[in-house]
Amino acid sequence: MFTGIVEELGSVLASDQGRLRIAATIVLAGADIGDSTAVNGCCLTVVALGEGWWEADVSDETLARTNLGRLQPGDPVNLERPVRPADRLGGHIVQGHVDAVGEVVAPAPDLHIRMPTELARYVVEKGSITVDGISLTVVEALDDGFTVAVIPHTAEVTTLGTRGRGATVNLEVDLVAKYVERLLAMRPTTEGTLP
Repeated sequence: MFTGIVEELGSVLASDQGRLRIAATIVLAGADIGDSTAVNGCCLTVVALGEGWWEADVSDETLARTNLGRLQPGDPVNLERPVRPADRLGGHIVQGHVDAVGEVVAPAPDLHIRMPTELARYVVEKGSITVDGISLTVVEALDDGFTVAVIPHTAEVTTLGTRGRGATVNLEVDLVAKYVERLLAMRPTTEGTLP
């Protein structure tokens, strides 16, 4: 479980046959093999680590559903360690389970993202959305995407400051919205049966 508050801007050292090596410092503090770390909003497991780097295996499923397969050496990545029960929840509840890849229509500060239309129902004005692992507040919900206002600090310390028109971003919609939808779909009808 994550909060969408990026702790560090790391960089890709290597990407080869499903193995990703990332340069980092902050997220390595106390890290062990088997720990989870979010990379651009995608929860990955630490499988190797050394001085200033760590590695994760990236499954075919993850490569198909995220933008991680497009990463090249030198690319910046947003990094976050999992939240601890005693931590502040500064963003919102983020699982690190990417729902889809979106496309930047207009870059920060007035970020406009196009997303698959089937996910648009989970996006509401002033609601939360995760873009490349960053917890953001929706300014406008659109039929095929949304807009957010990116403050200068966020643009500077995350990848959003470098994501231009046409760039791909990992999206995770609000988990609570998905659960509410599922629960409402299962409620009994007036005849006393499930729909």
